[in-house]
Amino acid sequence: MAIKLKTTFFCQSCGTQYSKWQGQCNACKEWNTIVEEVIQKEEKVAWKASSTEVKKAAKPLKINEIDSAEEIRMDTTDGELNRVLGGGLVPGSLTLLGGEPGIGKSTLLLQISLKLPYKTLYVSGEESQKQIKMRAERITTNSDNCYILTETKTQNIFRQIETIEPEIVIIDSIQTLHTDYIESSAGSISQIRECTAELIKYAKETNVPVILIGHITKDGNIAGPKILEHMVDTVLQFEGDRNHVYRILRSLKNRFGSTAELGIYEMQGSGLREVANPSEILISHKEEELSGTAIATTLEGMRPLMIEIQALVSTAVYGTPQRSTTGYNAKRLNMILAVLEKRAGFRLGAKDVFLNVTGGISVDDPAIDLAVVAAILSSNEDIPVGKDYCFAGEVGLSGEIRPVNRVEQRIQEAEKLGFGTIFVSKYNKVAVKNTVINVKMVSKIEDVVSELFG
Repeated sequence: MAIKLKTTFFCQSCGTQYSKWQGQCNACKEWNTIVEEVIQKEEKVAWKASSTEVKKAAKPLKINEIDSAEEIRMDTTDGELNRVLGGGLVPGSLTLLGGEPGIGKSTLLLQISLKLPYKTLYVSGEESQKQIKMRAERITTNSDNCYILTETKTQNIFRQIETIEPEIVIIDSIQTLHTDYIESSAGSISQIRECTAELIKYAKETNVPVILIGHITKDGNIAGPKILEHMVDTVLQFEGDRNHVYRILRSLKNRFGSTAELGIYEMQGSGLREVANPSEILISHKEEELSGTAIATTLEGMRPLMIEIQALVSTAVYGTPQRSTTGYNAKRLNMILAVLEKRAGFRLGAKDVFLNVTGGISVDDPAIDLAVVAAILSSNEDIPVGKDYCFAGEVGLSGEIRPVNRVEQRIQEAEKLGFGTIFVSKYNKVAVKNTVINVKMVSKIEDVVSELFG
């Protein structure tokens, strides 16, 4: 007797389920994103623990009875990835890595799997074994621990997992997988959700970490239902411009560590190289001094960075002044320009202002405000800021320079890179002793102006 197919409707944007079609999704308010999918499901499970393993029923425990021993982590042999993950891979965890096409997601995970001291199964649904072998030869020498499987059906993947018994599983990518228990095409909402659920069940029961590669949409969000990001333990974003050689690895969600950490890589012909000292690549080395540039000290997680701020101020030719930013918040730039006009007396209302954070990175740290002010005024006055000057301070609406957190770390990083003077807020309690660098304490924008252009 034929089984009657059961269908339901899913929003392709957020994954909300509906019993019938409608034009607008009630959850995310997107239009024409609801599609019908077949969800006839058999009463089976994809991953079965061996019959000898008897799982004990969970019991409630008092919070002070729970073992708080720190989770043992698996070293990925990649310092940048370890930092972003919070110290390494946690056994039984599920990690999702997203990023633009061609940014280097597969290259990153393949080169890590080739170096890992653990038995690793690299499952690809997008490339053949020969293609992966060609890339592997370009990256590194052969590895005895890395197994390559080209398969998209989860039942076959789990069959091979039972045979090989890997210590780490990498899936490239989750959008290419499909299970027999859902009657819809690979990449659909129901397939992504079911395949991820099967992999979570496998990871939690066997304590084997699983890393998934995920496609992203044109908006930069990970493709598929938002529930995918809720299901996994860690969400990593691999970003950068394909026209630049540098790539940035960020953590968007991490159940086992901080989401503020940052990893930086350089794309080379032989794969991705870890950048141990990113400050050197984010500051351009030029012979002559040019106006409109200033160096800011910022923090990404525990890591201090020196970044170069470039500004161009010119007379507005087309009547309405333009305000354009790259890597910096446009609303914050407008606020700083208003403060300079009102509090410091600079007439910037009729001028175009363009601002750029070099290196292709985006910075949210308010401590770079002072460097933005210095770069804008330097371009406006056409007087260069000294090459050995750097800045760490937030600008308030009344024109005061506000204190920033962990200022000692910022000062030490500036000194390490050979800067002679750093401008910080007068209200910061600076406890650094025996420093060679000159720490200038300023309280208002006028103090900075008189020091730089007085």
